[in-house]
Amino acid sequence: MSARRWHRWGWWLALCAACWAGAAQAHEFKLDAVINAFVEIRPGEARLVVRAPLYLFKQARFPVANAQIDLDQAAPALERALAAIQRDISLQENGRALVASSASARLSLPSDRSFESYEQALHHVAEPLEPGTGIYVDQGYVDARISYPIGAADSEFSIRTTAAPELGEYLKLALRYRPPAGEPRAMVITSQSGTVALNPTWWRAASTFTGLGITHILGGYDHLLFLLCLVIPLRGWRQILSVITVFTLAHSFTLLGSAFHLAPAGRWFPPFVETAIAASIVYMALENIMGVRLERRVLITGLFGLVHGFGFSYGLQENFQFAGTHLLVSLLGFNVGVELGQLMVFAVMLPLLALVRRYVLPGRIGMIILSAILADTGWHWMLDRADVLWKTPWPHPSAGDFVVMAVWLGGAMLAAAGLRLLARRMRVARGPGLPAPQQALAE
Repeated sequence: MSARRWHRWGWWLALCAACWAGAAQAHEFKLDAVINAFVEIRPGEARLVVRAPLYLFKQARFPVANAQIDLDQAAPALERALAAIQRDISLQENGRALVASSASARLSLPSDRSFESYEQALHHVAEPLEPGTGIYVDQGYVDARISYPIGAADSEFSIRTTAAPELGEYLKLALRYRPPAGEPRAMVITSQSGTVALNPTWWRAASTFTGLGITHILGGYDHLLFLLCLVIPLRGWRQILSVITVFTLAHSFTLLGSAFHLAPAGRWFPPFVETAIAASIVYMALENIMGVRLERRVLITGLFGLVHGFGFSYGLQENFQFAGTHLLVSLLGFNVGVELGQLMVFAVMLPLLALVRRYVLPGRIGMIILSAILADTGWHWMLDRADVLWKTPWPHPSAGDFVVMAVWLGGAMLAAAGLRLLARRMRVARGPGLPAPQQALAE
């Protein structure tokens, strides 16, 4: 092989090695992209104890000697790192930014485990670094202890992190909050979380979770397609109101149950629910094509509403960390947000659907075409989610699992009986445009 060709291959090998090394470093970086912190509220004082990875402080410019930090010359850089922590992690009392009265910091080895508890972390930060300790560049921690004077221990406190916003959700602040009274609470936030209340008032918790409920329903495309399938064949506000009311009651029932850990546990259940939600779209769309009876639609809507309630709960569980001590208020606020989101959707969906049915896809043929499109979308979703479910290990049920299953099956049967009775009592099958109880909506 010629020298020129060897030279060309050498450049390619060097480039591949550089890319591989960069990918390895990026992978290692993401594994450790966590800032650990404690916040303790005491009479007249708030304490913030923080441990941040050393690689986050490139701008501090720690002096280096033989691939290790020159600890004898590191004091100015450590002060810059401490200033960066105070700038990027801020505490507020009743919406007012707190100003530190004292702050100290030190470097720590990556093998140190003192931040496993608050007392150990507090003691560790106050201790000087042992002489002769070697800390390699980007492979240790900056630990800090910051004190803030406060007005009252029962104020509403909040926290915000803006550390490395370019990392987005990769860099997390794992926070353990210690209130003056009550049990400590843990939460995980990022630079995209905004200002997070540590001990929110009931009103703050309710408004926050109402917003989460609205966001969840507006971003849940499978739920939106199901709602569209529900109303495609309906005529008149009485029919629409009866079906939507049943769906609301049903999903609220399982949403409440899931929030109090009454839902089946295990890795298999979330993909099972997601698959069932996709199947509900397919079923409703096919029923629109074949012909719909409102009494049966009310019943099926209630049963599928139970499944969708489990789906709503997944957007709730991960946010309970922001509820503080107002769990029930937050739960109700989330449910109210879901209903408000549904009203917003229908306020746009129903006029658009009326225009489509009148000018674009009129008559029964138009309803069949629109339902077929939704059925095809739901079918592909169902296959993809079923593949995930199939690959998920199923648990070995215990006696407790059978009890939970029996309770939910009994509740579903009672709900079905109640919905059938309600449909007959209200005579919903005689709604506008239905001259006889047995006439199908799709006719």
